[in-house]
Amino acid sequence: MTDATPRPAAALDRWEAVIGIEVHCQVRTASKMFCACAVPHPDAAPNTHTCPVCLGLPGTLPTINRRAVEHVLATGAAIGASAPATTRWDRKNYFYPDLPKGYQISQYDLPLAAHGSLTFDTSAGPVTIGIRRAHLEEDTAKLVHAAGPDGERLSLVDFNRSSVPLMEIVTEPDVRTAEQARRYAEELRLLLRAIDVSDAEMENGQMRVEANVSLRLRGTEPFGTRTEVKNMNSFRAVERAVAHEIERQAAALDTGETLRQETRGWDDVKGATYVMRVKEDSADYRYFPEPDLPPLHLDAAWLAR
Repeated sequence: MTDATPRPAAALDRWEAVIGIEVHCQVRTASKMFCACAVPHPDAAPNTHTCPVCLGLPGTLPTINRRAVEHVLATGAAIGASAPATTRWDRKNYFYPDLPKGYQISQYDLPLAAHGSLTFDTSAGPVTIGIRRAHLEEDTAKLVHAAGPDGERLSLVDFNRSSVPLMEIVTEPDVRTAEQARRYAEELRLLLRAIDVSDAEMENGQMRVEANVSLRLRGTEPFGTRTEVKNMNSFRAVERAVAHEIERQAAALDTGETLRQETRGWDDVKGATYVMRVKEDSADYRYFPEPDLPPLHLDAAWLAR
């Protein structure tokens, strides 16, 4: 059975899907997260909105974009989340061509918002999904894969997007169906637009949805081995990709195959997921407090405003 082969609905009766959704959303600000560069329009010429800070050059120091912080706090209020009295920034270490410093300034154990929820309608009735956290970080640069003059494949890096303010919103593993995954993403975008935090246009990469999908036998508690599905660039793709991944995993488990934790991409043309890499755990990123930024204190008056 190939990845694209549909799975009969009856064959899924033994399995229950356990799904968590991660949404990365560019927040609407005039300047980048840690420097004074203007946030570029999606159609801006490559590498025209950069400076030594967002290029990660040695000796540069970041400064915090206050407006970006306020947008995440507003999102937290809108989903009924709590905000800590003090938060901090952390370094998330990994090496990839679109990350010039070799680490990303993010937040780990002290996010700006935690323990919220979002309720929305589905064909089976209203559903409430717990939201574990919403935190702020800097976006990476963008890799552009193209063909060179000689026809050979090459990869180019556009640093315009590097250090654009990015909010990551992570649900609890409360999603159970592909429809719920799509409806959650749709409702979250409506919320972000309503409170004027983000344009959240998926077609421009301003909102990126990722799904962590695993299966367990119905009536049991332990989670199965999860896969993270990326490259879903529309709400329809979110529903199709999650449905396919549920079917793929059910087919594998029914034949006694052992699943492995991995990151998979979504091919919208083939209607199938494909292996990208073995999935990392948080320990692989070697988080530690960002030494170039002080802790951030959130006083009650600021939160009230």
